Amino acid sequence: MTRNRPRPSSSPGRGHAPSQDLAQAPTQAPRRDPMQRTTSFDGRDSLSWLFLSRLLLILILLLVLSLDESASWLPQITDPWSTRRLLLLQTTLILLSGFMIIAGWPRRDQQVQLAVYLDITFAVLLIHLSGGVAAGFGLLPAVAVVWGAILLEGRQSLLFAALASLGVISQQLYADLYQETYRGSYLEAGLLGLLFFSVAALAHLLSQRLRASERLAERRQLDIADLSKLNELVIQELNTGVLVIDGERRIRLLNAAAQRLLNSPQARRGAELKVAAPPLFDWLRRSLGGEPSQGLRLHQRDLRPELQLLGTNRPNGALIYLHDEQALLRQAQEAHLASLGRLSASVAHNIRNPLSAVTHASQLLAESAPLDAEDRRLLEIIRRNAGRIDEIVNSVLELSHRHRAELRQIALNRWLEDTCGEYREQHQLSCQELAIETIGETTEAPDAPDAIYRVMADPRHLRQILNNLCDNARAHGRDTQGRCRMRWTLAQDADAKTIRLCLCDQGPGVRADHRQTIFEPFFTTAASGNGLGLYAAQALAEAMGARLEYSDSPQGGSCFSLIFAR
Repeated sequence: MTRNRPRPSSSPGRGHAPSQDLAQAPTQAPRRDPMQRTTSFDGRDSLSWLFLSRLLLILILLLVLSLDESASWLPQITDPWSTRRLLLLQTTLILLSGFMIIAGWPRRDQQVQLAVYLDITFAVLLIHLSGGVAAGFGLLPAVAVVWGAILLEGRQSLLFAALASLGVISQQLYADLYQETYRGSYLEAGLLGLLFFSVAALAHLLSQRLRASERLAERRQLDIADLSKLNELVIQELNTGVLVIDGERRIRLLNAAAQRLLNSPQARRGAELKVAAPPLFDWLRRSLGGEPSQGLRLHQRDLRPELQLLGTNRPNGALIYLHDEQALLRQAQEAHLASLGRLSASVAHNIRNPLSAVTHASQLLAESAPLDAEDRRLLEIIRRNAGRIDEIVNSVLELSHRHRAELRQIALNRWLEDTCGEYREQHQLSCQELAIETIGETTEAPDAPDAIYRVMADPRHLRQILNNLCDNARAHGRDTQGRCRMRWTLAQDADAKTIRLCLCDQGPGVRADHRQTIFEPFFTTAASGNGLGLYAAQALAEAMGARLEYSDSPQGGSCFSLIFAR
């Protein structure tokens, strides 16, 4: 059975890189099963090792035979000159086999068989020229048998042992019939034959176990590689930022969420953490020093890092989790609003029916008998708060039934002009009260910004965001004389990777202690209003893949920026 194995993507990992790997996986060539793969025994390297070992053995024999023959520890050769010629011939054939390995001809198994057959033949001839098995060269055929048993599967090792045994016994029979000075006996030849078969069986068993172990190790390696790839894909898809750093404080791994939270071009694999994210490096240094773990603010984001050491020593590195506090809070708020929406949907008619009765009764009471000023004031309080309750119920129901974003390409500059024109007509505003500025628009090329400011967005969500932000500015962004001055600015960032749509007013701005809570649901500083406008605007922006951020306006007042990624 074969399995498909995805190749690693050539692009560096980011949030969408895993999806590209998964998309490319079906088109990959199928991976061969580890049981069918070529092991190190079956490759070209095995032939090279066989060549080197044969060459080394023959060189040792030549060196031994070139020494002084009078040494007692040397074998007594009856015909030294013929023996040296035989070894030189074998050396030539071994060198020739090296060229055959380079050429790749013939097949590998045929090269191994040829080498074993030649070595057995030359070993038997060497035994004959040395005067018999008692001369000390009787074990040479066993070396060739071992090579053949290890490098070739099946029962060929028994064939090699049989050929070596037959050669030694035949040589013994020939010497016994025709040579009077021959040293050796049939018992020695028979024991050598038994040794050859024993060595062949043991070497064959050892090679089988080595092959099985190598296949198992290769299969485990492939499984580990697959598991590592799967883990990387899972880590890349996590919403929590994950950073792996080594002992030198270099980034070894980071997922897409970590890149988004760090928001730095230096945040990549192999980069120093001190350069990629200095505040996070300082936090790590303090945490390793034993200081209590605290939150971290990075690029206007509140992060909650979590440290997990990979060992007790510095070279082991560490694992850092980056939790976005705003995202966690937003998830809790979403869950809260979802449950609140379900509750509101189920009891809306139970709230609205009594509320309608109270409103209708107050209207009848106002039209009936004459009321004094105090009674009319109390009646106005009833009507005003009943209307506020009805508005809150409608807002919560609208949030709970929010539609999924349907993105399409929009020329943001054209859309902004049309939508702001409708808003001016609806609320009777002048161009001074609601102004528009598009940076990059020229009279020579009036259509150029259409291409620059094209974004993927949902027009319905975008219109709701604009209405909520303009309503918020009209309610809280008036100047000291009570005038409403709003300005929409559309610009492209210097890196050309983001587009900013900013609404600035000339009001008092947002207090410093309120800036972390202005996007929370039901937060409001006004006596009227439900505190859901900015929360809904931010939720709608994130549904489209954009961001809504607050900053102080350079001219004073508030500035809300809707940021689109290119």
